[in-house]
Amino acid sequence: MKIALLQTRSPAGSRAAALEALVPALNAAGAAGAALLVTPETFLPGYNVADPAPLALTRTEALELVAPLCRAAGCGLVLGYAERREGVTHNAALAVDATGAELAHYRKIQLYGPREKALYAPGDAYVTFALGQVTVALLICYDVEFAPHIAALRGRGVGLLCVPTANMMPFTHVSRATIPANAANGAMTIVYANFCGAEGDLAYAGHSVIAGPHGEVVAAAGDGPALLIAEIPQPDPARLYDPGADYRKVT
Repeated sequence: MKIALLQTRSPAGSRAAALEALVPALNAAGAAGAALLVTPETFLPGYNVADPAPLALTRTEALELVAPLCRAAGCGLVLGYAERREGVTHNAALAVDATGAELAHYRKIQLYGPREKALYAPGDAYVTFALGQVTVALLICYDVEFAPHIAALRGRGVGLLCVPTANMMPFTHVSRATIPANAANGAMTIVYANFCGAEGDLAYAGHSVIAGPHGEVVAAAGDGPALLIAEIPQPDPARLYDPGADYRKVT
């Protein structure tokens, strides 16, 4: 199974700019045979907008916006977006298949820093779904840096983890070291889709990455816009290990 990610500049509050980047990437991913395209975090409306609440979409609105695009492209999508729900805003991700049907919906658990905590309500649950023979999960940005979340998803049999992110400078170690290490610890492929360029006072780190279940870098972007498409590698049983099973707690 092929998976794709979009690394692009933030649309900075413009839905038209977001769709201008998304539609050709989704079409190209579909033409290449990818099952899913993963966008960056809060791709709609953009991560560093002053207040995402007025631009936030309900879950239904987000699905109605992207479902026709997925059907036209013949490719599924993991969309990072600001979700409006019952008077609060969530930093969310919506997974849609190539027919436009919803696969899963996730709300970011680990809100990063005082700004996110002021803007968003946290999520409180993992989500998984089947895509072919693969169990897929969603996390968002800071979530993936927490080893207990990786261990919990490994325990649920997750083989593919899709992570919209808005990782900024100077945290370049995340894509270069943390993601490959957590992919190996989780025995899963991690697709980490970041922004590039600048948005207001933020400079994004770019360097989106697809890391395989042994920590191998399957595909990686540089500093600029990119579309990565890669075959999900199969784990080699001879190389797998289970740190959870071997862990000895010291008190």
